[in-house]
Amino acid sequence: MEAYLPIIWAGIIGFAVAMYVILDGFDLGIGILFPFAATEQERDLMMNSVAPFWDGNETWLVFGGAGMLVAFPRAYSIILPAMYLPVIIMLLSLVFRGVAFEFRWLGVTAKRWSVPFAAGSILAAFCQGLILGGLIQGVKVENGAFAGGTFDWLTPFSLLCGCSLVCGYALLGATWLIMKTDGAIEDRARDHAKTLLAVMLIFMAIVSVWTPLAIDRIAERWFTLPNFLFVWWIPAATALVAFATWRWLETGREALPFIGTIMLFLLGFLGLVVSSFPYLVPPSLTIWDTAAAPATQIFMLMGALIMFPIIIGYTIFVYWTFGGKVGEGEGYH
Repeated sequence: MEAYLPIIWAGIIGFAVAMYVILDGFDLGIGILFPFAATEQERDLMMNSVAPFWDGNETWLVFGGAGMLVAFPRAYSIILPAMYLPVIIMLLSLVFRGVAFEFRWLGVTAKRWSVPFAAGSILAAFCQGLILGGLIQGVKVENGAFAGGTFDWLTPFSLLCGCSLVCGYALLGATWLIMKTDGAIEDRARDHAKTLLAVMLIFMAIVSVWTPLAIDRIAERWFTLPNFLFVWWIPAATALVAFATWRWLETGREALPFIGTIMLFLLGFLGLVVSSFPYLVPPSLTIWDTAAAPATQIFMLMGALIMFPIIIGYTIFVYWTFGGKVGEGEGYH
């Protein structure tokens, strides 16, 4: 049983991260698309489309971070120092974005908060991509501690990942608006989504080629036998889902483009898992190397098993309650 506890916790944290990326991704995407709205009234409607959800979406970030701390404290103690700057900037951006979200509805000068709301969204998404890129390319570890420099994460590859995630979140936001709004906003969001889907696929292709060329362990994982026989379907499925999403955008579907974009994110996430598992601190420390004591993992697992259904149930309830399109003049403030 003890050998399986790290796998269980890795699954829990992976699920929490995937939920955060998808759910908070689309409301960060709304902020990224803010500068492209025609009027402040359109921005009001865009913001109202996520108002009931956005703060609950970030619960998954807290859950994933707390899970990492209690289940894999050694990994936490290495990854955080390695990524101090992008992590701090990301968290401050999320706070600043939350303040802008609330203050934008108050006072005569409230519309000035549109700029910090958009800036906070873009910066938070970009920093998350920097962190992802820094982890993929590896963290220098010596004697069980971070041994690299302050800016090891700052490379052309991590910058590419930052831009990719901004584009991906914007695509999530655009397809969310297609599903939740109508009229001029929906039409504009559909046009944005077509462009963003093409750009996102280009970014995914570049990352997919770059990583095996630059990192031998990833090349071995994907392009050696028998591994290739088990993973070839992931890029094939990604191409099929991308084509289907494009067709759904062209044929005027409303919910399906959002679902297609979620599937693209999940396939990308699966690709990252295939490339890195079981390493939690690539390329040297696995989930077993960084796991907490079995007694700690079991104790915290009991709490997670209680909270997990509560968070999932709350999420389903909120999305069910506030389903449907948001019309002009409707809102939650």
